[in-house]
Amino acid sequence: MHVKLLDERVVSRAKARDIDVLVYAPHFTRLPAIRRKAAAFSDDELLVVPAREVFTGTWRQRRHLLALGLSEPVPDFVTMEAAFATFARQEAAVLVPHPGLFNVSLDREDVRAHADEIHALETHNGKLFPSQNRLGRELSAEFGIPGFGSSYAHLRGSIGEVWTEFDREITSEAELVAALREGAPRRVIHRTGLGHRVRSALEFAHLGYENTWGKVDRLFLSGMEPTHPGHIAYDGKFDDVREY
Repeated sequence: MHVKLLDERVVSRAKARDIDVLVYAPHFTRLPAIRRKAAAFSDDELLVVPAREVFTGTWRQRRHLLALGLSEPVPDFVTMEAAFATFARQEAAVLVPHPGLFNVSLDREDVRAHADEIHALETHNGKLFPSQNRLGRELSAEFGIPGFGSSYAHLRGSIGEVWTEFDREITSEAELVAALREGAPRRVIHRTGLGHRVRSALEFAHLGYENTWGKVDRLFLSGMEPTHPGHIAYDGKFDDVREY
């Protein structure tokens, strides 16, 4: 939990690393498309679970939330309160990725305000450095929220660098959602050594692309994001809670 890219090479690497389940949550992609692709790459060896990392708030002050088990699409750029309420109505599992990362994550006060609505909080992200991951562990302990780990892979080589090991077999999306919502026992495990540190550095460097050319392409060259609340796909259902 979770990765941003999915193809045959990703699947092959996941299987080689003995991963049983991948959570696939690409940026700015609508839920039906994520579900179709996840189903296409699932087989008897690897379950790919669709999810959405929803950008709440404005571009200047974003708060990311990872939702698993959604039954209906949820756009980006809605208020954080509206996102939590929508997730609750759909009985989704709500996770906090990379807490405290720049201006794109929940901070301590956000977690405090929504602790009862959060089912897991990321305590190890393969994209981040030890000092950044330390905050996740602190918040998990402070608010009694179970942790989880992920490669957060934007690059194929990061698949399998970090994983979450549950106390039970997970064979379906529903079972994973239930394990998260119930707070099932788990361990967060990651690789160590120079290779892991290099992978982390490469992933962190990828943020530079995301926040320069990637953002220019989305905002000025590609038109409205597919997950913008004003997109026709959402039929105006989120107009009263959209941030822009």
